[in-house]
Amino acid sequence: MRLRRIALLTLLSLAGCAHSSVVLLPDEDGGHGEIAFRPKDGKGAEAVMRDANTRASIGGGQATVRPLGPNGLKPAEAALLASLPPPAKTFTLYFTEGTTDLAPGSSGALEAIRAEVARRPGAEVQVTGHTDTVGGDADNDALSRRRAQQIVNWLATRGFDPRMMSAVGRGERELKERTADNVSSAANRRVEVLVR
Repeated sequence: MRLRRIALLTLLSLAGCAHSSVVLLPDEDGGHGEIAFRPKDGKGAEAVMRDANTRASIGGGQATVRPLGPNGLKPAEAALLASLPPPAKTFTLYFTEGTTDLAPGSSGALEAIRAEVARRPGAEVQVTGHTDTVGGDADNDALSRRRAQQIVNWLATRGFDPRMMSAVGRGERELKERTADNVSSAANRRVEVLVR
């Protein structure tokens, strides 16, 4: 998303203009990248955008970086930004040890996931299952895949096309809470659902 936002505003701003500007916006996580402008002929100073919500004006072989200011984005830039899809949303569901049964309190998140998928035309749903470190690697890989597939199946029974969803299992390879081997951890027995 970060590069798409920068690129779209850059294309809009630079298309056929002798004097142009580029806007650096924060991404959906509040972070941002960095853009460096170097004079084409190698003469003059380099300008670097490091702060979100800044504009670099480019013209006459020079680039000047300044905050967006009180007027913010130009109308065409704001319209382009408004046409982007909403930022991705992540949900986490927790499971009872060694099973595909949702832990108490996690079933309410299912409806929130369903609603989020429904409000996004052409949504993509990525479901990633995880386990704690109790059990062997092969068993944990299989259990994490079953947990992820269970969520995909649940969404499919609510009318969503399974082709828009993917289910993968990561076993105990991406622990949310670092533990030693064979340690039961409710925080690690989870499925993360990314809707974009």
